[in-house]
Amino acid sequence: MNNQFYAIISRMKLINRWGLMRNTRNENISEHSLETAIIAHGLAVIKNTYFGGNLNAERCAVMGIFHDATEILTGDMPTPVKYFNDEIRNSYKQVENNAKENLISMLPDEMKSEISPYLSLGDYSREDDAQLWILVKAADKISALIKCIEERRTGNTDFESAEKSSLEAIREMNLPEVEYFINHFLPGYGLTLDEQTYASKDEG
Repeated sequence: MNNQFYAIISRMKLINRWGLMRNTRNENISEHSLETAIIAHGLAVIKNTYFGGNLNAERCAVMGIFHDATEILTGDMPTPVKYFNDEIRNSYKQVENNAKENLISMLPDEMKSEISPYLSLGDYSREDDAQLWILVKAADKISALIKCIEERRTGNTDFESAEKSSLEAIREMNLPEVEYFINHFLPGYGLTLDEQTYASKDEG
């Protein structure tokens, strides 16, 4: 019986991101995936609340949890390498697909249809899932931007270029729910705990 799926998923915490950068604090894909899931859920709620959406925010969150699961088997490919040219991008996409199929094979047959949609890497036949995936990708980019902000605040200049390019990529998505998050929630990430707490009291 195939039953290794959850054991290998737990290895997300062993895969570090930003391998080409000097990090003041390492970030693994487990914590990144949780942050992405939380932000993706928030983007769906923002869309539903302010921009007439009717999305399943909880499903969006679960998609965020699994969005980097294949990196357990592939490792985290640095963005400059992954997107260096079309040949590398297409080859890596095939590697990701193979990793996805490998992960799915670790599930009992009866569970595959429930779990496999969350490992679809953007290849969704359902239109609503395709819409959710866009928010997951936006959340992924926002999480990367937050990492850049955190590193910059410690005085690490290695992330300055990544911060600029991350923000540009987010803006280029031209999504009102993403702009709302950037304008209303992102500034808080530049505050200390005391500043965040006092700001919350002032707003209340």
